[in-house]
Amino acid sequence: MANYKPDLSCQNKFIPINFSEQILPGTFEYGLCYIVENKLDLSGFDAWYNNDKAGAAAYSPAVMLKIVLLGYAHGLISSRRIAKACENNILFMSVSGDVQPHYTSIAAFVAKMHEQIEPLFTQVLMICDEEGLIGRNMFAIDGCKLKSNASKEWSGTFDELGRKKAKLERASKRIIERHQSQDNLSEEQVNQDLKQKEKLDKSADKITQFLATHQEKTGSKGKPVKSNVTDPDSAKMTTSKGTLQGYNGIAINDDKHQIILQAQAWGSVGEQQTLQPAVAQLKQQLAQVSQNPQLTKQRTKFTADSGFNSEANLEFMAESGFDTYIADNKFRKRNPLFKESETYETEQEKRRLKRRHGKPRLFTSDDFYYNETTQTCRCPAGNEMWRSGINVKSHHQQYTRFCGYLKDCKVCPLQQQCMRKPPIKTGRQVQFKNNDSRKKLSYMDKMKVKIDSPMGRRAYSKRLGCIEPVFGNITVNKGMNKLTLRGQTKVNAQWQLYCLVHNIEKLQNRIH
Repeated sequence: MANYKPDLSCQNKFIPINFSEQILPGTFEYGLCYIVENKLDLSGFDAWYNNDKAGAAAYSPAVMLKIVLLGYAHGLISSRRIAKACENNILFMSVSGDVQPHYTSIAAFVAKMHEQIEPLFTQVLMICDEEGLIGRNMFAIDGCKLKSNASKEWSGTFDELGRKKAKLERASKRIIERHQSQDNLSEEQVNQDLKQKEKLDKSADKITQFLATHQEKTGSKGKPVKSNVTDPDSAKMTTSKGTLQGYNGIAINDDKHQIILQAQAWGSVGEQQTLQPAVAQLKQQLAQVSQNPQLTKQRTKFTADSGFNSEANLEFMAESGFDTYIADNKFRKRNPLFKESETYETEQEKRRLKRRHGKPRLFTSDDFYYNETTQTCRCPAGNEMWRSGINVKSHHQQYTRFCGYLKDCKVCPLQQQCMRKPPIKTGRQVQFKNNDSRKKLSYMDKMKVKIDSPMGRRAYSKRLGCIEPVFGNITVNKGMNKLTLRGQTKVNAQWQLYCLVHNIEKLQNRIH
């Protein structure tokens, strides 16, 4: 019979520990310590403290930031669990230098991070760019719904909350009436009922105060929408696992190494309304990270799913300079690769995709983004065109003519759908009739033509592999699947901390 050595994993053992030897190169904690200690400028935290002449010494912001991010990386979102890990876990002891802050200090540090998270996030992006981790081919945007620190039972329109308040007051009144009608209740029953009445009155007062200090929210159609008494900035959201009370964490990342370039959490705002502020913030990040942000935007594709599709968003993206691909909710039905694809609904859609001599339909002037007021034009790929002529006469009509830059047309991915032959001397030319009163195609119609092209389908098909693994890593692999703070400002900072963990993990193999 085999004889094995006993398992002593449950035994306690006193051994000397060198904390510096516990952090091994190539691990997340090694990269975290190196970046925080050597790369980040934490001088902004000095304004939090005024204890140079009086008061106790504060915990170092570098130590607090390291243990918070390390805790998040291991799924320890609660400040109590992080504080306990600093007392019992060798890894946390090594990262913190055997500093053991109280959980209230950790919670207060995270709650105030909204004041410093933006510069820290940008600094980490600059490190990623120095290491060559940020690509310049495609950006993708999407959202991840996270549960907030608020109960959905406290949600409702003002009318619904008013009815709930009246119901609580009636229940409290019934307790008093029962006591008045019955004198033989035991002292234990009386105390229990009084505690229940106090709880009901407290809940009713909470609703009363909320209704008096807040205004009712309205949706895009002007109808009242539900508000939450505990966290008014959060919203009820429907997911594949049911309805939750939470926030939608929006992120924009690149397709090279899936570095998150922009992150922001939104509550009572539709997904369509988040695109424009997210892209505006992305441009600011690119201006700080990239040496030539304008060149970067011209060469970068931008993809989003149908949740971000709207006429206003497509018009905004047409002027942004990105080569945009945003699907509509009938994109798959028009795709012949899907078995459930149906025939096109209108003759206009049929003509739009009609073949000419076995070749796909070429872009016409309707597919270009022409602004008659500013006299500017962009091609379907998002590149600017220069005005080559005004009041040009042709067939007894006057036109405004634009021409694409040759350097853009030569490398344009939509060249085969735009020009019959590759450009040699000039780029694509297009002209628009002056004072043209005919009905123009909407931006949504133009996007349907663009995304239904073979090049458009290939570009959009890369969106899923670009953005979805990011949310899988944050919520499943790292366990950062809920929010512990309340309020738009604080929740937004915590969501950016989650994304900061993801970006630092991408850097861990580049730090030696």
